[in-house]
Amino acid sequence: MFVGEGPGADEDASGRPFVGAAGQLLDKMIGAMGLAREQVFICNVVKCRPPGNRAPEPEEMAACLPFLEAQLGVLRPKVICLLGATPLKTLLGLSGITRLHGQRQEWRGIPVIPSFHPAYLLRNPEAKKPAWEDRRGEKLRA
Repeated sequence: MFVGEGPGADEDASGRPFVGAAGQLLDKMIGAMGLAREQVFICNVVKCRPPGNRAPEPEEMAACLPFLEAQLGVLRPKVICLLGATPLKTLLGLSGITRLHGQRQEWRGIPVIPSFHPAYLLRNPEAKKPAWEDRRGEKLRA
Protein backbone atom coordinates (compact mmCIF):
# COMPACT_ATOMS: atom_id res chain seq x y z
CA MET A 1 0.00 0.00 0.00
CA PHE A 2 1.31 3.44 -0.97
CA VAL A 3 0.12 6.50 0.96
CA GLY A 4 0.66 9.99 -0.43
CA GLU A 5 -0.22 13.47 0.77
CA GLY A 6 -3.39 14.52 -1.01
CA PRO A 7 -4.95 14.82 -4.44
CA GLY A 8 -3.64 17.37 -6.88
CA ALA A 9 -5.54 18.90 -9.79
CA ASP A 10 -5.19 15.82 -12.02
CA GLU A 11 -6.34 13.53 -9.23
CA ASP A 12 -9.23 15.79 -8.33
CA ALA A 13 -10.40 15.79 -11.94
CA SER A 14 -10.15 12.00 -12.35
CA GLY A 15 -11.12 10.88 -8.85
CA ARG A 16 -8.06 8.58 -8.76
CA PRO A 17 -4.82 9.04 -6.80
CA PHE A 18 -1.49 9.59 -8.52
CA VAL A 19 -2.54 10.06 -12.14
CA GLY A 20 -0.38 13.05 -13.08
CA ALA A 21 3.38 13.16 -13.68
CA ALA A 22 4.10 11.95 -10.14
CA GLY A 23 1.70 9.07 -10.69
CA GLN A 24 3.44 8.10 -13.92
CA LEU A 25 6.74 7.97 -12.04
CA LEU A 26 5.14 5.96 -9.23
CA ASP A 27 3.78 3.51 -11.82
CA LYS A 28 7.30 3.06 -13.23
CA MET A 29 8.67 2.48 -9.74
CA ILE A 30 5.97 -0.07 -8.96
CA GLY A 31 6.73 -1.78 -12.27
CA ALA A 32 10.44 -1.84 -11.46
CA MET A 33 9.52 -3.69 -8.26
CA GLY A 34 7.98 -6.41 -10.43
CA LEU A 35 4.42 -5.38 -9.63
CA ALA A 36 1.56 -3.81 -11.55
CA ARG A 37 -0.45 -0.86 -10.27
CA GLU A 38 -3.44 -3.20 -10.03
CA GLN A 39 -1.56 -5.28 -7.45
CA VAL A 40 -1.11 -2.42 -4.98
CA PHE A 41 -3.44 0.02 -3.27
CA ILE A 42 -2.66 3.71 -3.57
CA CYS A 43 -4.33 6.39 -1.48
CA ASN A 44 -3.70 9.75 0.18
CA VAL A 45 -3.78 11.06 3.72
CA VAL A 46 -6.31 13.76 2.89
CA LYS A 47 -9.13 12.79 0.61
CA CYS A 48 -9.83 16.14 -1.06
CA ARG A 49 -7.54 18.73 -2.62
CA PRO A 50 -6.52 21.51 -0.24
CA PRO A 51 -7.24 25.03 -1.56
CA GLY A 52 -4.53 26.27 -3.88
CA ASN A 53 -2.97 22.80 -3.86
CA ARG A 54 -1.18 23.72 -0.63
CA ALA A 55 0.09 21.18 1.87
CA PRO A 56 -2.65 19.88 4.15
CA GLU A 57 -3.06 21.63 7.50
CA PRO A 58 -2.70 19.54 10.69
CA GLU A 59 -6.45 19.85 11.30
CA GLU A 60 -7.18 18.49 7.82
CA MET A 61 -4.81 15.57 8.31
CA ALA A 62 -6.38 14.81 11.70
CA ALA A 63 -9.88 14.97 10.23
CA CYS A 64 -8.95 12.45 7.50
CA LEU A 65 -6.88 10.11 9.67
CA PRO A 66 -9.85 7.93 10.71
CA PHE A 67 -10.60 7.28 7.03
CA LEU A 68 -6.98 6.31 6.33
CA GLU A 69 -6.94 4.08 9.41
CA ALA A 70 -10.16 2.43 8.23
CA GLN A 71 -8.61 1.75 4.80
CA LEU A 72 -5.56 0.23 6.46
CA GLY A 73 -7.70 -1.84 8.80
CA VAL A 74 -9.80 -3.28 6.00
CA LEU A 75 -6.93 -3.91 3.57
CA ARG A 76 -4.30 -5.06 6.10
CA PRO A 77 -1.46 -4.49 3.64
CA LYS A 78 1.73 -6.53 3.89
CA VAL A 79 3.80 -3.32 3.74
CA ILE A 80 2.94 0.38 3.84
CA CYS A 81 5.10 2.82 1.87
CA LEU A 82 4.67 6.40 3.04
CA LEU A 83 5.36 8.81 0.20
CA GLY A 84 6.72 11.98 1.74
CA ALA A 85 6.62 13.97 4.95
CA THR A 86 2.84 14.36 5.29
CA PRO A 87 2.00 10.65 5.54
CA LEU A 88 5.03 10.13 7.80
CA LYS A 89 3.77 12.80 10.19
CA THR A 90 0.12 11.75 9.96
CA LEU A 91 0.44 8.01 10.39
CA LEU A 92 3.52 7.71 12.60
CA GLY A 93 3.79 11.16 14.18
CA LEU A 94 7.37 11.45 12.92
CA SER A 95 9.18 14.26 11.15
CA GLY A 96 12.23 14.17 8.92
CA ILE A 97 11.59 12.24 5.71
CA THR A 98 15.13 13.03 4.51
CA ARG A 99 16.56 11.41 7.64
CA LEU A 100 14.03 8.58 7.97
CA HIS A 101 13.48 7.49 4.36
CA GLY A 102 14.13 3.79 3.92
CA GLN A 103 14.22 3.10 7.66
CA ARG A 104 11.76 0.43 8.65
CA GLN A 105 9.02 1.57 11.00
CA GLU A 106 5.86 -0.18 12.10
CA TRP A 107 2.17 0.67 12.33
CA ARG A 108 0.02 -1.75 14.31
CA GLY A 109 2.20 -4.70 13.39
CA ILE A 110 2.54 -3.76 9.70
CA PRO A 111 6.01 -2.87 8.36
CA VAL A 112 6.22 0.73 7.16
CA ILE A 113 8.82 2.20 4.83
CA PRO A 114 8.95 5.98 4.51
CA SER A 115 10.22 7.23 1.17
CA PHE A 116 10.27 10.32 -0.97
CA HIS A 117 7.14 11.48 -2.77
CA PRO A 118 7.39 10.98 -6.54
CA ALA A 119 6.72 14.71 -7.09
CA TYR A 120 9.82 15.44 -4.97
CA LEU A 121 11.80 13.01 -7.12
CA LEU A 122 10.69 14.82 -10.27
CA ARG A 123 12.00 18.09 -8.79
CA ASN A 124 15.15 16.46 -7.31
CA PRO A 125 16.36 13.71 -9.64
CA GLU A 126 19.43 13.09 -7.45
CA ALA A 127 17.08 11.60 -4.82
CA LYS A 128 15.90 8.86 -7.20
CA LYS A 129 18.77 6.50 -6.33
CA PRO A 130 18.09 6.53 -2.56
CA ALA A 131 14.36 6.23 -3.26
CA TRP A 132 15.01 3.22 -5.47
CA GLU A 133 16.92 1.62 -2.61
CA ASP A 134 13.94 2.32 -0.30
CA ARG A 135 11.55 0.59 -2.69
CA ARG A 136 13.77 -2.43 -3.24
CA GLY A 137 13.07 -3.22 0.40
CA GLU A 138 16.68 -3.78 1.43
CA LYS A 139 16.12 -2.01 4.72
CA LEU A 140 12.76 -3.75 5.15
CA ARG A 141 14.50 -7.07 5.68
CA ALA A 142 16.82 -5.65 8.35
